[in-house]
Order: sequence, then C-alpha cells, then structure tokens
Amino acid sequence: MAETVDNPGDSRFEIRSDGERAGFVDYRLRGGTISLLHTEIDDRFEGQGLGSLLVRSVLDNARERGLEVLPYCPFVRSWIARHPDYLELVPEGRSAEFDL
Repeated sequence: MAETVDNPGDSRFEIRSDGERAGFVDYRLRGGTISLLHTEIDDRFEGQGLGSLLVRSVLDNARERGLEVLPYCPFVRSWIARHPDYLELVPEGRSAEFDL
C-alpha cells in the first residue's frame, strides 16, 4: 500500500510503500505558487508506478490548495504533458516556458 505525505520541514512530498520511504518530490512554496524541483524514486521501487502516483498526488494537493504549479522537474513536466487535465495548474503565461 502506497501513501503520499507532505513533509514541509524538508520541503518535499514523500511516497511511502508499506511504511518505507520509496521516493520524493522536492518543492519550493512561495505565496500561491509551488515550484516542483526534483523527483526521485529509490531504485528498489522502480517500475511500480510510484513516480506517477506521487506526481498525481502532489498535483491534486496543489489543486485543492489553489496553488499554481511551476514544473521545473522534467519528470513532472512530462507527466503533465501526458495528462492534459492538469495543464490548468501551470500559469497560462508560463506554460511555454515549460513546453506545455
């Protein structure tokens, strides 16, 4: 069972699989904008879809909080490109900056 938690002390969302940290997304929060900087999944958990689950959870959290998303992380950027219903989270005036 995988769960995602916000760890604001370390400025990262973490995904846990059976209680063990399997990966994270580093972020920077400023006002109403969250910059997603880096995503990492531990090698032992690769290929289980946890990266996608983590990114979806982070973006859903941003949507619930009314945050704009700046996807500096290439993995997050490509995930958003494959899931256009999340494009609205990237500020319209900045989407070209991320090739979205």
